[in-house]
Order: sequence, then C-alpha cells, then structure tokens
Amino acid sequence: MDFRQVLARQGASVTPSPSPSTEGKTTLTAVDIVVLVIYFLLVLAVGFWSMWRTKRSTVDGYFLAGKSMTWWPVGASLFASNIGSGHFIGMAGSGAAAGIGAIAYEWNGMLMVLLLGWLFLPIYIASGVTTMPEYLQKRFGGRRTQLFITVLSLFIYIFTKISVDMYAGALFIQLALQWNIYLAVILLLAVTALYTVAGGLAAVIYTDAAQTAIMLVGALTLMGFSFAEVGGWNAMITGYFDAIPAVRYPNSTCGIPREDSFHIFRDPVDSDLPWPGVLIGMSVPSMWYWCSDQVIVQRSLAAKTLTHAKGGSLLAAYLKIIPFFAVMLPGMISRILFTDDVACADPDLCKEICGNPVGCSDTAYARLVMELLPAGLRGLMMAVMIAALMSSLTSIFNSASTIFTMDLWMTFRGRASEWELMIVGRVFVLVLVCVSVLWIPIVQASQGGQLFIYIQSISTFLQPPVSIIFLMGCFWKRTNEKGAFWGLTLGLLVGCIRMLLDFIYPVPPCYEVDDRPAVLKYVHYLYFSIILSVITLIIVVTVSLATEEPRPEQISRLTWFTRNDAVVPKSDVFSVETSQAMELEHSQTDLDYLGNSEREKHPWTDSADSLSSEKKRSRLVTALYWLCGMERKKEGVSEAPPPPAVVCTLDEDPRHRLIVNINLLICLCVTIFIIGYWA
Repeated sequence: MDFRQVLARQGASVTPSPSPSTEGKTTLTAVDIVVLVIYFLLVLAVGFWSMWRTKRSTVDGYFLAGKSMTWWPVGASLFASNIGSGHFIGMAGSGAAAGIGAIAYEWNGMLMVLLLGWLFLPIYIASGVTTMPEYLQKRFGGRRTQLFITVLSLFIYIFTKISVDMYAGALFIQLALQWNIYLAVILLLAVTALYTVAGGLAAVIYTDAAQTAIMLVGALTLMGFSFAEVGGWNAMITGYFDAIPAVRYPNSTCGIPREDSFHIFRDPVDSDLPWPGVLIGMSVPSMWYWCSDQVIVQRSLAAKTLTHAKGGSLLAAYLKIIPFFAVMLPGMISRILFTDDVACADPDLCKEICGNPVGCSDTAYARLVMELLPAGLRGLMMAVMIAALMSSLTSIFNSASTIFTMDLWMTFRGRASEWELMIVGRVFVLVLVCVSVLWIPIVQASQGGQLFIYIQSISTFLQPPVSIIFLMGCFWKRTNEKGAFWGLTLGLLVGCIRMLLDFIYPVPPCYEVDDRPAVLKYVHYLYFSIILSVITLIIVVTVSLATEEPRPEQISRLTWFTRNDAVVPKSDVFSVETSQAMELEHSQTDLDYLGNSEREKHPWTDSADSLSSEKKRSRLVTALYWLCGMERKKEGVSEAPPPPAVVCTLDEDPRHRLIVNINLLICLCVTIFIIGYWA
C-alpha cells in the first residue's frame, strides 16, 4: 500500500507546509559572482607565488615542498585537507538528522593528530621516507606489502574521498548556480590540477593555508547569522526537539529527533553510535587516517624540523574544535528553520524536495547559505565550499601522485631519473582528474544516498587492518614481513566481506522492519571495527612469532625504540627483491646504451631532427617547463655534483620543545573537557 494512502486511512495530514524550495530559488547575484572571481584570483595568486618558494625540479621539492615548511602552513594544510566540502555537507546533515553524535569523529581526530606528532612522526622522520608504503618496504623488506598498501590507498582515494567531496561540492554548486554538474566539476578540477601540477606540495600547502582562513571566516559568519535567526543557544536546544515534520509515518520514529541528540556517548546496544564503539572502534580507523595516511603524513613530513611538525599537529587539533560550532550546530538550526524540507520523512516528498528519497538532511547547510545570507556573503560562502572542495582534492591529487610515482613507478623503474619521476608525478595528477570526471555519473546516480551514508562505515571495514600493521611495525620490533602481510590480507578479506554484506542488505527505513542478517543487525560497524582489529592483531602476532625475526636493518631507525640508532649505509638495506629489480633494470639500461651507441656511430641521423626540435621547443615548451618547474639540463654543460644527502635528524631546540610540550598538555585538557562535557 502506498505510504500516503496509509497516512490518509489513519487520518494523518498529507499536505506539507509551504517549502521555500518550491516558492522560488535563490541564486547568486552579480555581487556574489564578483566575490567568487576574487576568490579564484586569490587562490591562483597564492598558488603561483608559492611556486617561487621551493625548488620544484627535485623529488623533495615537488613531493615534500623541500622540507622547508613552518608550523602554521603545515597545521592549516592538515586542517584544510581533512575538512573538505563533504564535511560541510555531511556534518551539517548529520547534525540535522541525528544531533551532535557524529562530532565524535572530529574530537577523536584531535587526539590522533597529536599522536601523529609525538609518536609516529619521529619514526617516519628517522627512517627518511617519502611515502607510507615506502616505510613498510623499509620496515619489513620485500615488495608485496608495499604494493598492497599502495593499491589500497589509491583505491580509497579515488572511489571514496574524491567521489564524496565531488558529490558534496556539486550538490552545493547546483543549488547556488544552477550549473550543469559536469561543467561545474570540470572547471573546479581544471583550476585545482593547474596549481597542483605546477607547484607540487608547496603550492598545495600554501593555498590550503589561504583557504583555511576563508573557510573559517565564512563558516563563523554563517554561524552568527544562524544563531541570530533562531534566537540564541537556548532557543536552538528547545527548538531542535520540536522540529518534527508535518508529514511522517504514524506510530514510528520517522522524523522525530533523537532523545540523545545532544550527547556523543549513547546507548551501547541500540543507538546509532554506541559509546564503546566511539571510544575504541572509532579510534582504530582514525589512527590510520591521521597517523599513516599519505595525505596527512605528507604534510607533516614537509616541515623543516620535528618541532615545526609538532606545532602543525597542535594547530590542526585546536582548529578541529571549530567545526562543531561553525558547521554542525548550524546544521541543527537548519532543521529548526526548514523543518518540513530538511527533516522530511516521506520518501516521495523527499524526492520531490531534493531529489533524494533517502532524506534531505544533506541540504541543511546549503539551505542556510542561500536563505539567510545577504548578497555578497552568499558569494563568500560559495567560495568557502569551493575552497573546502579544492583543498581536499589538491591534497588527494598530490599525495596519490606521490604514492604512484615513488611506490609503483619506482618498483618497475628502479633507476628512473629525477626528470622522469617529475613527469610521471605530474601526468598521474592529470590521470586522476580524468578518472574523477568519469566517476561523476556514479556519484550523481547515488545522490548522496548509500555512498554518503556508508562512507564512515566503509572506513571501519578497510582501515583497521592497515592501522594495526603500522602500529605493530612502529612499536613491536618482533613484527616481520610475513606477519604483516598475512594480517593485512586476511583482515582486509574479512572487512570486505562485511562491506559487501552492508551493500547487499542496507539499513531499512525507519518505518520498515529490520530483517537483515544478525551479523549486520546486532553488530554495529564500530563494534565490527574492534573485532576486525583484534583478528588482525592475533594474525600478526601469531605469524610473526612462528617465523623468522626481522633483520637488524629492518629495525634500525624504523621503530620507536630504535629511532635514534646510527645511520645504516644505504647499500646494506637492499632486499633480495630490490637487487633482482635492479638487475632487470641494468639489463634494460644496457639495451638503451646499445641503442645510444648506434646513434653515436651515425650522428647525422639525429642532427637535423635535433636542430628542428630545438627551434620548435623555443618559447612555448620553455614556458611549459618553467610552469612545471622542470629545469631541463643542457647538453655539454657539466653539472655540479649533487650535495651529500642530509641525514634526517630528530634534534629539537630545547626552548621550542618545551613550548610545544606545554601546548600539548593544554590541548589534551581542552579535548578531554569538551568530550566529557558533551558525553
């Protein structure tokens, strides 16, 4: 029987209150467009200015910003990389639908980013790595674990992070500009790829810092307008519980705010976020994201010293307090102001309002922007959303190209020149842009339903095994390659089975009986995260103890307890697999040499081509090389020998170390207080 017929039989009203979305759409004015244009010019200016700050023609310069970043751009980039457009749309929508529970992910991240700075980062810096898969290769030897993590990371970046941020940004752009989704996203990706390809990590970090300032100003401005409109703090708390839509399924919980909406620690059995899962199950995948994900760790590795990296972690932790007040609470206010739209409980009505039968809570933040803000400020908030989208995408593009170049390409091209690596890194960014555009129809078809609802649960299915591998590798010297590989493989197999079941049997609507299998119905995904972590841990420990101990070079400067060891000569740490790869590469080099020798015997075959190519290459190609920071070596010009490699040091200035340690204690106290206050 149709849902509306059921309502009619039971005497419920089926006439929704007038919806602002049906009375006329608010679009951007000329003033808003001017603000947007100024924003784009500012971002491009900062991006191109940052190109002068570092040497972009080297691996360290392009992928790690020359390891020259101070604490404030590192911290701002950590925050901006994490807070994408998906956070603005998703966090505000979660607040509108279920209260403040989801903010636990943010406050848990505050603890994890501090864990990165004080426990994990000293190990990564001492090991001298550029990527996280490279660390696993050094720590365990062999290539299979490194390649496993590399492919998994690229999969997660392309099909979860990029897709979710693109959906959220496109949702906002469509509402504000009424643009075609392909036109909007392709334009954003083009601008994003321009300074990512040209400037490398330095451009990404500095533009992230500028966009962080824009995001904070815009979000705090909207927060002020929202609280003024609703009537203040007390009015928000009382009004939220009264925000019940006029049309809802009778004798059900559909459309009724949760009684524990203002608590983050909820019932351990039948709530949406059980508190044991929040404390433990949420921390394991969060540890992967903040302590071993390339997108986050790469920013900290770009810091000039360990103290500056710690300062960046502190700044990011302090900034993560703001989204609760500037994003989540406005989302809850949006439910109060636009109850029948944002909190709609009828699938047909929801599809009519926002095109999504699952619900319209994802439109909460966009509705506030378009309905409350005057001209000019709407353009500013549009810039905020675009800033969130672009900062997140640039971080993913740069980190994914780093992983692909240093861990996949170098595996098959062990003797690749720095020139080749620079080209490969930039081309892969363009490949990611193309894949992102091709992914748009999938994102558009999902309409933020399963894809967005399941994004946090997906992380609990894929990330715990990786977290355990890094945790054991960093803090248990006995962990070996076989234990890590089989723990990772079997853990991911179990996680993928649960993820597949979740997609086959989605959570039913509030007015239907939950007849899913018991493993889905009674085992919350946060509890499953704990179970999966324990399974992986048992496998790693058992296999490691049953097989040979790691070699000394797989421990020296690669664990917490050996981070201060003397530097081991690089030639001593080549694994058997690496030596074999080098032999294959040598044979290929010999073939190339034979070809070059033939050209030397017949120099006239290349002379005319070289002269013509030199003319063709003149201005256009030279400008292209300059834009990308690719300094082509001139033939016949002797090159100065490269400077000796700088040994990564963990030395800190005592005064600066004292300052960051005091701030660590303050930040921990603040975090514990806000969690305890809202628990």
